Amino acid sequence: MGKLANEYNAVNLSQGFPNFGADPKLLNLVQKAISEGYNQYAPMQGIYSLREVISEKIENLYGRYYHPQTEITITASATQGIFTAISTFVRPKDEVIIFKPAYDCYEPAIELCGGKVVPVQLVGNGFNIDWEGFKKAISDKTKMVVINTPHNPTGTILSEQDMLQLQDVLKGTNIILVSDEVYEHLVFDGKSHESAAKFDDLSSRSILCASFGKTFHVTGWKMGYCAAPKELMREFRKVHQYVVFCVNHPMQKGVAQYLKTPENYSGLNQFYQQKRDYFLNAIKDSRFKVNPCSGTYFQLLDYSEITEESDVSFAKRLIKEYKIASIPISVFNLNNQDNKQLRFCFAKTEDTLDKAAKILNRI
Repeated sequence: MGKLANEYNAVNLSQGFPNFGADPKLLNLVQKAISEGYNQYAPMQGIYSLREVISEKIENLYGRYYHPQTEITITASATQGIFTAISTFVRPKDEVIIFKPAYDCYEPAIELCGGKVVPVQLVGNGFNIDWEGFKKAISDKTKMVVINTPHNPTGTILSEQDMLQLQDVLKGTNIILVSDEVYEHLVFDGKSHESAAKFDDLSSRSILCASFGKTFHVTGWKMGYCAAPKELMREFRKVHQYVVFCVNHPMQKGVAQYLKTPENYSGLNQFYQQKRDYFLNAIKDSRFKVNPCSGTYFQLLDYSEITEESDVSFAKRLIKEYKIASIPISVFNLNNQDNKQLRFCFAKTEDTLDKAAKILNRI
């Protein structure tokens, strides 16, 4: 879709990245680290000062302490963290449960390790977990479950009740949980992010995966981290050291300093909620049906009252005829289930959102 958007010079609300700059304070901190000579290998686990401030952040937000030395590792993006978590523990014929629609990096990693993907389709307009279906999907071969909250591509979040139910189902098993929480700071309307770290049994079996690229509008930096109990993290690092060994040193120095000011991330929910509301207000007179997202920077739009075309065909036609790019949701769903929904990224400047709204309103 990105390639088509470039080819047709379309307003690009498809791929999930901001089209505005990062905080100059963060950029200056990284430049300072480069100038001061932090340009050689960082420690394999990540620099201690960054792991230390991450530990403080997690404890302050979710009430769970992760030891900086043994339970936190800096990764070359959350995607690398997820890949490493899967490849550390999944062996041929192991089963891994994922919830569809699912972010597209989970399944290839599972299959590459010889594992079997066991998909469970989320149901209804709220993309809720089918708990009976989930329980039936668990077998004696289930090695891992992957969750994602706030959820890409739907913009929904798991509630405290969801997490408690998940904890109850997994209790007494040896199943590992990979919790993709890259949009942890992008939760709207006064709701809370329910990290797996908040829950005693879940946290004991979980590898949390987080992203600085998503958090600080620097997706091209490809830097994140994983947190897990030391028994899981010890195994994780055995793979991590041979996948990337270590992560960009000066950027670690800059982020470590930047994170010491919690306001640099605590206001992001309000920042992105304003963008969501601006976008939705701008298209309120369009023919698209809207259920405002609860998190991430993605908004689904229902076009069922506009056309019966498949979402893939409609998304391509929007680029070619209307010059606006989005992402069709069926490609993430079980059996390519098509609910006539497109995903739009609103992590854009107001000028870009205005241009997009003008197009959407005339469809």
